Amino acid sequence: QVHIVESGGGLAQPGGSLRLSCAASGIPFSMYDMGWFRQAPGKQRDMVASINSGSNTYYADSVKGRFSISRDNAKNTVYLQMTSLKPEDTAVYYCNAKWIKTELWGQGTQVNVSS
Repeated sequence: QVHIVESGGGLAQPGGSLRLSCAASGIPFSMYDMGWFRQAPGKQRDMVASINSGSNTYYADSVKGRFSISRDNAKNTVYLQMTSLKPEDTAVYYCNAKWIKTELWGQGTQVNVSS
């Protein structure tokens, strides 16, 4: 059975840090491209960062220099280290796994940044 589970969300103050985790099971994890997306109320879901099977990374301009994506294939887990958080980072963060015609999503984890 395929499961994508995000964790690590919560409350942070502006300038603070959070580390999100996405654990995948039931898939050949190392073959998948992984990504983090976020969606705020009334907004579309946008890609924040991605890391492909070769560990090449991509970041949205809005988070470049503040967020870092990484993967641990031995643990079937992808991480999003978020630093220098801003109120506009508040959103539900979703983990995405993609390989050829297969695309999988987690349930999301809430991130709130406020003072």
